[in-house]
Amino acid sequence: MSTTLIIIIVLALIVIWFIAAYNGFVTLRNRAKEAWADIEVQLKRRYDLIPNLVSTVKGYATHESQAFEKISQARSQAMQASTPAQKGEAENQLTGTLKSLFAISEAYPDLKANTNFLELQRELSDTENKIQASRRFYNGQVRDLNTKAEHFPSNIVAGMFSFTKMDFFDIGDNDAAQNPVEVKF
Repeated sequence: MSTTLIIIIVLALIVIWFIAAYNGFVTLRNRAKEAWADIEVQLKRRYDLIPNLVSTVKGYATHESQAFEKISQARSQAMQASTPAQKGEAENQLTGTLKSLFAISEAYPDLKANTNFLELQRELSDTENKIQASRRFYNGQVRDLNTKAEHFPSNIVAGMFSFTKMDFFDIGDNDAAQNPVEVKF
């Protein structure tokens, strides 16, 4: 009777552990998805600011149409990217084109003094900071999920229930990604 009781207790503990491990994976996956949604909210805000910024600069620098086209193309590519890797690459290109826009603005003192332009720069700078914070939070959640998916014995539960590793949102190694958008007042 005591052997049967021990076996039942051990089986119950194993079942409880499996349930806890499964629920832990669900929690980590949902946190990572929520963190990705936070990034997308900030990126959408950024995408919404860019046309206003471009319109403001166009009023002063109409002959810079090639730069405006590049910004528009980079914005479209960034909006269409879906995976973290694609988003990271597209965001690198968009950051580079935004730097060219701010370089253009340096040549126009009236533009640099325009209240609307200054407000848009401030909002863009604030959004860039929020994107960076959201990216750090997302990558932390992904790190926790990936670590648990690789650790033994929780990797058994991950394999049984198809909890796969997620990609980090990496900004890459290019120069445009390493230096934030420079906003001068």
